Amino acid sequence: MKFPDFFSTAPVIRVRDPLADFLGAAEGGIIDYRYEDAVRLAGHSCPTVASAFLMTRTALAALYAGALPVRGEIRVDLADARDAGVTGVIASIATLVTGATADSGFRGLAGQFNRRDKLFFDQALAHGSLRFTRLDTGAAVEVFADLARVPGDPRMGELMPLCLSGRASAAQAQAFRAHWQDRVRRLLACADDPTVIGVSP
Repeated sequence: MKFPDFFSTAPVIRVRDPLADFLGAAEGGIIDYRYEDAVRLAGHSCPTVASAFLMTRTALAALYAGALPVRGEIRVDLADARDAGVTGVIASIATLVTGATADSGFRGLAGQFNRRDKLFFDQALAHGSLRFTRLDTGAAVEVFADLARVPGDPRMGELMPLCLSGRASAAQAQAFRAHWQDRVRRLLACADDPTVIGVSP
């Protein structure tokens, strides 16, 4: 497996998972999530996957202020319906990092480590597309991604239809892939730009 080189330079999200600690899956329950993990989950790399990863990172950094986020103790609310647009993709990335699921996650052990009923769709949000809430303190933040600030190459409008229809030459297909991933690279480089990935209480 060979990913683009820039994947390895993307930010890393470190969390503490009490269940992983309890079961001995990770020493101290410490788990690092990388952009490669999000790509493996989604099966592709695109601005949606990248922005979902970055929004989750930004929200957790704001909520925990230097402390390790506690996986399994975070609620995630999404503004859009479960089946709307790319909402499912975004939710899956948030679930990967936080452990929050709607109704299909781990039930827990003796009343601990439950992952269900912590992911909700079609919620009223004030400022963002996702809201993350700490279940221990009730503190919450909303996050958004402004993908228009990291536009794609203008040639994509011509190349994508050619590739989708099977009419693209090998050179055109390669150019499409290169331009597509270059936009993802530039987006990941904006991880700490609040005009691209914004957060509010």
